[in-house]
Amino acid sequence: MRTCVIIPTYNNASSLDSVISDVLKTTKDVIVVDDGSTDNTAQVLQKFALLKTISYSTNRGKGYAIRKGFELAIASGYNNAITMDSDGQHFAGDISTFLDKITEEPESLIVGARNLEDKDVSKGSSFANRFSNFWYRFLTGIKLPDTQTGFRLYPLDRISGMRFFTNKYEFELEILVRAAWKGINIVSVPIRVYYPPKNERISHFRPYKDFTRISLLNIAFVIIALLYTKPFSFLKYLKKENIREFINKYILLAHDTNLNIALAIALGIFMGIVPIWGFQLITAITLAHLFKLSKFIVIVAANISIPPMIPFILYASYVTGGIVLGTGSRISFSGNLAIRSFENNLFQYIIGSIVFASIMGIFAGLISFILLKCFRRKHAVSQ
Repeated sequence: MRTCVIIPTYNNASSLDSVISDVLKTTKDVIVVDDGSTDNTAQVLQKFALLKTISYSTNRGKGYAIRKGFELAIASGYNNAITMDSDGQHFAGDISTFLDKITEEPESLIVGARNLEDKDVSKGSSFANRFSNFWYRFLTGIKLPDTQTGFRLYPLDRISGMRFFTNKYEFELEILVRAAWKGINIVSVPIRVYYPPKNERISHFRPYKDFTRISLLNIAFVIIALLYTKPFSFLKYLKKENIREFINKYILLAHDTNLNIALAIALGIFMGIVPIWGFQLITAITLAHLFKLSKFIVIVAANISIPPMIPFILYASYVTGGIVLGTGSRISFSGNLAIRSFENNLFQYIIGSIVFASIMGIFAGLISFILLKCFRRKHAVSQ
């Protein structure tokens, strides 16, 4: 497998020379992307005849630079690309660690993991990384120790058909999440990191603007995950052996009482229908923890709101609201009063969904409790 190193750079001429020199001691397959630098980066690059370089006059962002590097790497026939920063924080000697790992686990996306307990790591950086790790695990189910490092190995064959939408620092979050959703194996390896003295550090990260962009991307991913990715992942999970394992582990052989299991199912059904789109699972997990119910059962039951079921839930909620309010089930808009009509229809849906969620939750809980009383007793006798 052919592997290259991609180094995106923007106004890091003071450290770029030594970074390239160190990398060339390990590999001659190096691509440097000059992202519109205005310092003497061009003169530094002229010193290295073996480099493949990409240069353009306008600064477009780190993500754009990496994407351009990917394009050249794929066109040059490389199978993998290792990205590393040009500010001197990464050690070229760790490239071999990535190469060893990709040999063990081909076609994986490998993320470098810094020691975030190091005394030189700022509290702000450590908190931001823990925050990012939490949301990455929520979005993908994958636990990574360091989701913010730029020292990574990308399997070009697996990402070559993907279209990306971000150009700046948030690109590294986008590709990490979307690669996981695509089913690419994602693993980490330990790496070293050098933090220069504060007066020598060069950072182009704009705390307010870039953190806002990353936060907005995170919000978009959370919405996509709750409304699309997680429900369809649940559908893929619905295989005969998985269903049998779930029933045995969380119902027949569980230590919870019949009442607690039935309440967990009731809560999950209620939360899957109640109209707090985007916050259903988070609220359900919080309530399950508060009432000491099985979180896994609650989450499984809440998946009643998977996309194929949503039209039926919306319609049943609206009809229920019409029955409760005595307004009927017909959606109506009347001329100049369209906004008021919309508000009335929305109010009918919200009232109906709460009532419908309550009815379905109680019904599911009662049926579950009766079935549990029968089948768990039979199962215990058969054992």
